[in-house]
Order: sequence, then structure tokens, then C-alpha cells
Amino acid sequence: MLLSMTGFGEGSSANERLAVSVEVRSVNNRHLKITTRCPDSYLTLESEVEKIVRRSITRGTVTVHVRIDRLAGQSPYTLDVDAVSQYWTELRQAADRLHLAPPADLSPLLALPGVVSEDSSRSLTPEDGQLVHNALETALTALGEFRVREGQAMRDELEQQCLTIEKLTDGIRERAPQIVEAYRTRLLERVNDLIRSSNVDITDADIVREVSLFADRCDITEELTRLHCHIDQFRGMLDSDASMGRRLEFLCQEMFREINTIGSKANDVEIAHTVVDVKASIEKIREIVQNVE
Repeated sequence: MLLSMTGFGEGSSANERLAVSVEVRSVNNRHLKITTRCPDSYLTLESEVEKIVRRSITRGTVTVHVRIDRLAGQSPYTLDVDAVSQYWTELRQAADRLHLAPPADLSPLLALPGVVSEDSSRSLTPEDGQLVHNALETALTALGEFRVREGQAMRDELEQQCLTIEKLTDGIRERAPQIVEAYRTRLLERVNDLIRSSNVDITDADIVREVSLFADRCDITEELTRLHCHIDQFRGMLDSDASMGRRLEFLCQEMFREINTIGSKANDVEIAHTVVDVKASIEKIREIVQNVE
């Protein structure tokens, strides 16, 4: 089963005090990177959120956005009236000394240190943590379903590309014996031309030896066999219980290596054209596999 590294999920949970919503987004990455965004008063949740995410995701860049709204007009912040009064008094005194008009309202004072503080009695509680946990689990479930659907679509495309490569390489396998025969024909024509234009003595054994050397140099049977083995392994991983993105990437590299060798050894224009088509299919596979967990 393939799992896409790209997906989205959301979940929510609430009680009489809080309403929690969680969004989880993931994109592809060679490693696992988790970023949590939540209110400052709930920063202690980050380690727990990361622990939960790691249970279900092994690769990708994951962004978890936690939103927490307090119900019934509750606020996590308190206003220090004494601090405001002190700031106000000093500000008016400074205005008098500088012969300036006193400030018209208190709003500029709200940004000063110590005026607005978070009520520690309303910070994170075990019940709050459980709400976030429930919403996160719901979001991860939705994300997982999204990734499975995307993974199935990718699997179908990968299977199609494997079929294309097999069809193309079957054509290469059929063409390969004709390369030696075509070389033998060209060699005989050149030898006959040489004999007619000079007194060179060339025996049948010389021709057989030269053709044999050429046949050995351009033999691609082993590379074709390994390429088909890689495709069989690739198919097996598509249907395995776990998503194997890293191994699929490795097999892409091996398939590309074999087809490169085939192209360089075959010494044939027709096969060279087919090799280009095979490389195009392998490149499509590589692009898809980069998004597989």
C-alpha cells in the first residue's frame, strides 16, 4: 500500500470551556520534519503533538496548526490595573514637564511590559490537553485517508509506467540479435570491398572472431534481465503492507543505471531511440516516488 506524503486533515473537539480545532498539512520531504503552531500558553503541547504525529507519519514536512477558543466570554489574559495607574501617572507627569498635552486614552499603555499578563490559573490543564489530543487524532485520521487515496492513484500510474517499460524493453530484447547480424553483414561488405581493391587476405576465421568480439561487447542480455528483476521488485513493493518510498527511489536509480548501460552497449540507433522512451518512463516514476512515504 502506497501512502502519499501530501495531504490535509482537520479535526475538532470542545467542552463547556474550550473549542479546539486542529489542521494538519503534509508535503514531501526526504525526512520527517514537524512544525507545530499553537497559542503561546499551550506551547508545552508541542512535544506531545510531535510524539502523536510520529506514530502515523515517517516521512514528509508536517505542519500542525492548533487553534483554541475560550467559550462563554472567558479570556486567558488579565489587566494589571496598578501597573496601568503607575504608567498613567508617570506619563502625565512627563507631559507636564515637557509642556505637552496629556494622552487622550489608555490604549497605548496596553503594549507596555506588565500591563497585560496571562492568567496562569487558566493555562493548560489535563482536560485541555485531552481536547487537543482528540482533535489531533481526528485530523490525523482524515489526513491518513487522504494519503491513502492519493497513494492509490499514484500506484495505478506507477503500474502503468512499469507496463510501458516492459513493453519497450521487450522490443529491445527482440531487436538485440539483429544487431549482430547487421554488423556481420556490414563487415562482410567492407571485407569484400577491401579484397577487391587490394591483395589483403582475410579468412573466415578472422571474420568470425571480429563478429564474436562485437557480439560480446554489445551483449545486453544481463542488463535486460536485471532491469526486469528490478521491475518485478518494484511491483512487489507497490503491493506490500507498508509504504516503501525510500526503497522505490533506490530501485528507480538502479533501473536508470541499467537502461543507461543498455543504451551505451547496444550500438544501435533503433535501440537508442527506445532507450530514450524508457528513460522518460523511469523519470515519471521517479517524480511520483519522490512523493511516496
